[in-house]
Amino acid sequence: MTAAVLEQGYTYLRPSAVRVVDGAADLVLSTSGGRSSAAPVAHPVFFDGLLRHPEQAAAALLAVARVARTRFWTPPGMLAAILRAADPVVTSNGDRLRFESFSACCGVHARFDALPGSLDGRMLGTGTTNVDFNAPMRDALARVGGGQQLHLQVGEDVVVRTSEAEVVEEKVPLPERWLRGFAEVQLASAATEPAFEVAATQARRLFRDLPTSSGRAPVWVVPAGGGLRLTTRPTPEGVPLGGAHRLAPLGPLLRFARTLRAHTGGHDPRGAASVWELELEDARLVLTLSPAPNRGFSGEGRVLWDLASEGAARDADLVSALLAFEPRIDVDRLAVDAAISPDRVRRALGWLAAAGRVGHDVAEGAYFHRELPYDADRLVAQHPRLRDAAGLVADGAVRLDGDRALVHSGGSDHVVSRTVEGDRCTCPWWARHGGSRGPCKHVLAVQLATSATPGPTR
Repeated sequence: MTAAVLEQGYTYLRPSAVRVVDGAADLVLSTSGGRSSAAPVAHPVFFDGLLRHPEQAAAALLAVARVARTRFWTPPGMLAAILRAADPVVTSNGDRLRFESFSACCGVHARFDALPGSLDGRMLGTGTTNVDFNAPMRDALARVGGGQQLHLQVGEDVVVRTSEAEVVEEKVPLPERWLRGFAEVQLASAATEPAFEVAATQARRLFRDLPTSSGRAPVWVVPAGGGLRLTTRPTPEGVPLGGAHRLAPLGPLLRFARTLRAHTGGHDPRGAASVWELELEDARLVLTLSPAPNRGFSGEGRVLWDLASEGAARDADLVSALLAFEPRIDVDRLAVDAAISPDRVRRALGWLAAAGRVGHDVAEGAYFHRELPYDADRLVAQHPRLRDAAGLVADGAVRLDGDRALVHSGGSDHVVSRTVEGDRCTCPWWARHGGSRGPCKHVLAVQLATSATPGPTR
């Protein structure tokens, strides 16, 4: 099946560029659309200053750009689409800059956090935007050396430089699967737990031992004797790694790394999502991987628990009005300010994550505010299971009976049981996946029909 696409339009004042003058590199990133803390802005200006670890920062920015341009999995019989990659997203949270990208195959998310210690300059605003990562700029960035200064501007003072402006307009097709995945990955990250932490020397040994093939079967990375080893046997102590080649973007950063931390979404013999956090000098590079190369985040369905909840949608409106691009969202403070319970705040944040309006940081163990510069309404409305469930309700296919419900679909009646452990269904989809990939359309239909808010607590 071919995923429907929307056109993402970029309008840049000029291409991003790296200019080297007297041995110092000047990186000017052009911005296109997005939001500031006050309102939508055509060309936000977020930062002007030096990056304290220039060679490291250049390598990290190139890693984020590489993920945006890579399809780590190509279905059999399908030629890899040769499309211009969507440009990375940058968020200014007032004390740090976060650069994000998502792979074309929907299975890898990358984020580079330039933390306060790495920024020597003025934070000129907060918000989120796209930034131009063109090929000449990437080539020049690859030549930045450790002895150079690296000056960074995210956005430009267009009042001063209007006479130099040359508007660059481009359109990029964005598949709905890509957009769903970008939203879904935040909830996958929030559902992980820390698994292990090793020094950079052990991380480099792990990378030397990783298989280079792109097979679907996961391997498990297991702590052993102060280091790490690989096994093909599922083990609760290990972190599943489906498609070891998808860790490659971390490789060029290992020489700068202090530690490698791994987080996992739980033990599942079939594999699970994992988060790989490389601690750098005053910075982090984080990769979030789907359970398998052929299993993109777009099909995971965690967001559906929240999107089907009318209560979560109402709470999300309330909570979103209180967000101000915080680097770490304080759930308890929001609960007090919004006069709702912390659990309702967490569910509202799940809804906002599904709309691309918050991200998740495993290092902080918290959500952070950002607004994807895409159509949020389309992000919420594009889930096939949710559309099918709404159709079942509209057709009168749901019959409620206490803690059970009958849902007539596809010529059969499916029984949905509602228990304190969560909802269950008798359909083949539920038998195959259980709740590991979100609710089936029948469970969703019952949830919509009762206007309830069940689902797993994150």
